[in-house]
Amino acid sequence: MRDRATRATGATGAVGPALAVPAWAWLLVFFVAPVAMVVWFSFGYKPGVFGTHANDILSFDRYLEALSPTFFATFANTLWVGVIGTVLCFGIGAPVAYWMAFKVRPQRRGILIALVLVPFWTNFLVRTIGWQVILAPEGWLSTVLQGIGVLDGPLELLYTRAAVIVGVVYNYLPLMILPLFVAFDRVGPALREASKDLGAGKLMTFVRVTLPLSLPGIVAGVLLVYIPLMGDYITATVLGGAKGNMIGQLVAGQFQTAQNWALGSAMAVLLMLVIALSIGVFAAVIWLVALPFRSRNRLVIRSGPETAKTDAAPAASLEVTT
Repeated sequence: MRDRATRATGATGAVGPALAVPAWAWLLVFFVAPVAMVVWFSFGYKPGVFGTHANDILSFDRYLEALSPTFFATFANTLWVGVIGTVLCFGIGAPVAYWMAFKVRPQRRGILIALVLVPFWTNFLVRTIGWQVILAPEGWLSTVLQGIGVLDGPLELLYTRAAVIVGVVYNYLPLMILPLFVAFDRVGPALREASKDLGAGKLMTFVRVTLPLSLPGIVAGVLLVYIPLMGDYITATVLGGAKGNMIGQLVAGQFQTAQNWALGSAMAVLLMLVIALSIGVFAAVIWLVALPFRSRNRLVIRSGPETAKTDAAPAASLEVTT
């Protein structure tokens, strides 16, 4: 019996890593290999008018060419749109996710989740063009605002950076709501009720219980919004025009219009480095913000009629780390 159990355990241990092979193969073929090719092309050059790339001579010249004043100006605009768009998605998505997780009956949450996912039933480009129609000077929104006296003339919002922010918030908001909803829902009512029973108010319960336990979902939501938003060029092209130019448009222009894959690859690598650096800064900020919540709380259990209570004394008989 023991040998049979040992063989079964060994077989299970051998099958476990094999289950991850398709996922690793997928990442290797469709992520690692393309990124490696982009990095390789970035060290090459454009061979003539009709060539796209050549790597017989390797250099960092394309990176120096990419670091132009135009690139820095576009990068500053991209970073501004990315940060503001992510903050707005969090500011709008967090209350919605909190309401869905704590205030809505469980029987109705499935319907609300489906409503959040409704925009994904339509193509990304079609949704963005829809906003182009809405924000146009002759669109219905401009007509309504002029009719009620809010505007004296046509709405001058299309082809501006503000229009890009409206578009990215609409397109990426569901990617913020869903992780936050899952994170809030996992907190559960038991911990919140226990916090209230111990004397904490609603605000203290949210700050000391709900928020720390939801931090992984917050990080996931921010990353799911910020990373694709920084590389988005469809929204900027359709709604921003020249005033809403983003790095993704420069990269796409080098690959599709200029046929300079080397320069486009260098810009893409710089964009990836900028995203990685900004994520590192964000992680450091989150670590500093969460530092006060990592204090060590001690629970002292005393014998006799006294009840258990929290105490900061080092001679605690039971220690719980939060």
